Amino acid sequence: MSRPVPPGRDAFRRWHDVTLRWADNDAYGHVNNTVYYQWFDSAVNALLVGEGLLDIAAGDPICLVVGTSCDYFAPLSFPGKVEVGLAVTELGRSSVRYRLGVFSKGAEETAAAGSFIHVAVSRAERRPVPWPDQWRKVLERV
Repeated sequence: MSRPVPPGRDAFRRWHDVTLRWADNDAYGHVNNTVYYQWFDSAVNALLVGEGLLDIAAGDPICLVVGTSCDYFAPLSFPGKVEVGLAVTELGRSSVRYRLGVFSKGAEETAAAGSFIHVAVSRAERRPVPWPDQWRKVLERV
């Protein structure tokens, strides 16, 4: 199996800053793998909320996560800060695949990179729906 190549900063269009917490470290003294998925989720939802697309309490549609992945290239540990880069790599009728990269603050090399897939669904039925025009415009830019 070949090792994935870590993407550089130029592969991302949006950025989300994170301050590491003591609780992010695991027994081995580095950030636990589950924390990276929390950062992915926070970066994507910060984009959607920040752009006025996602109303978590009452909006329609909502987004459900249907797939994630992550490759790890370098350890991170508390204390510190990271930057999570975000870009849209595929935009379907009701789905979107995001590319995410985790960088130690100011670093050029990716500590971890992954993908995150959302599907737009109606709040009531939880069935896929097409992206509203405003959503599609934002996702195409990213």
